Amino acid sequence: MPPAIPPAERLLNLVIALVNTPGRMTKEQVRSSVAGYGDARSDDAFERMFERDKDTLRDLGIPVLTVTHAGHGDDIGYRIDVEHWSLPAVELTAAELGVLALAAQVWQDQSLRADSTRALTKLRAVGAEPGAADLVAGLAPRVRAGGDAFGPLVDAVQNRQAVRFTYHAATTGEVRERRVEPWKLLARRGGWVLLARDRDRGASRSFRLSRIRGAVRPLGPAGGFTAPTPEELADASRAWVGDGPERTALLAVTPERAGAVRARAVPVPPDVTLPVGADRVLAGRELVAVPYRLGWELAEEVVGYGDAVVVLEPADVRDQVVGMLRVAATLDRAGARVSGGVEEVRGA
Repeated sequence: MPPAIPPAERLLNLVIALVNTPGRMTKEQVRSSVAGYGDARSDDAFERMFERDKDTLRDLGIPVLTVTHAGHGDDIGYRIDVEHWSLPAVELTAAELGVLALAAQVWQDQSLRADSTRALTKLRAVGAEPGAADLVAGLAPRVRAGGDAFGPLVDAVQNRQAVRFTYHAATTGEVRERRVEPWKLLARRGGWVLLARDRDRGASRSFRLSRIRGAVRPLGPAGGFTAPTPEELADASRAWVGDGPERTALLAVTPERAGAVRARAVPVPPDVTLPVGADRVLAGRELVAVPYRLGWELAEEVVGYGDAVVVLEPADVRDQVVGMLRVAATLDRAGARVSGGVEEVRGA
C-alpha cells in the first residue's frame, strides 16, 4: 500500500486542479482525480477532509468558488477564481530594473549567490537586460555574508536560540569563546555585525562576523531567551548607525595618497588649533579636514592607509588608531615594521 500523501501536498494538488479546471470540479471529480483524496476511507471521511481543505484555502486568501449547474441546483462544483487571486503584471522602467538588478548583485558571497542569481533570472524574464545594472554601476555596494557564520546566525536570530563561537577581538587581539543571545544582524561597511547579549559579561555586545573563527554552534533550545526591547536594540545599535552629531577630524595626509579620504574633505576651519607636535608631523604632508560621525569607523579607515594618514585631532580617534596598530604589532610575530599613523602628537 502506497504511503499517504501529506496534507500540505494534498492542498497544493487541490489548488493546481481547481486553477486549471476549464469550468468546475465536482466533489466526485476531486475525490477520483486529485492525489490525496483517495486516501479517505469513507464518504464521511472524504467530506470532512474536503471541507477542511476548502476552509484552509479560503483562510489563506485563495478564493475557492462554489458553482452550481444552471439546470440542476443540487449539482455543485468548485473552482478557484484566478482573476481575483493572481497579481497583475508588473511593469518596470529600465532604471527600476537596473536598480533591482544592482540590488541582487550586492550579494556576492557564496551563501547568498544562489538566491541572488534566481532573482536576476526573474528580472531578466520581465525585460531586464544583462547589463541593466550598468545604469547605476558607480553606486554598487558589496556586502559579504560573513562566511560560514552568516547562515547559522540568521537562524539563531529568527529562532531566539543562544549560540557560542570563537571570536578574535580587534582592539585587544584576544581570541576566546563567546556565549551570546543573538538579537540582530546589521550590514555595515561591506560586512556584517551581530548585535547580541553576551551571557558571560551580562551586557550587550557587537561582533563582526569576519572576526568569528570556526563554526557557530547552538547553545540550548530555540526560544531560549527573551527578545530584546526596542530600547535595548536602539542602545546596542547606536555605535553602528552613526546618528550622532557630525564632527570634523584633522588629518596629516601624504600627497597623492588616500584619495577616498581627500574626496570627503572640507575646508580647514580658519581658527583651528593644532596639537603640540603637529608641525613636525605635517612636514611633507598636507592638512586635511574630514567630517565623520563614527570615530571607530574613521579609525579603521585610517589604519588601512598606514603612515600615509596620521590623525591629529580628535584625540579619541587618534588613540583608537594607535591601539589598533599596537595590537597589530603585537600579533606580528615575524617582526615586520608597523609604522602607520603612530607618530607622537600630544594633545593641545
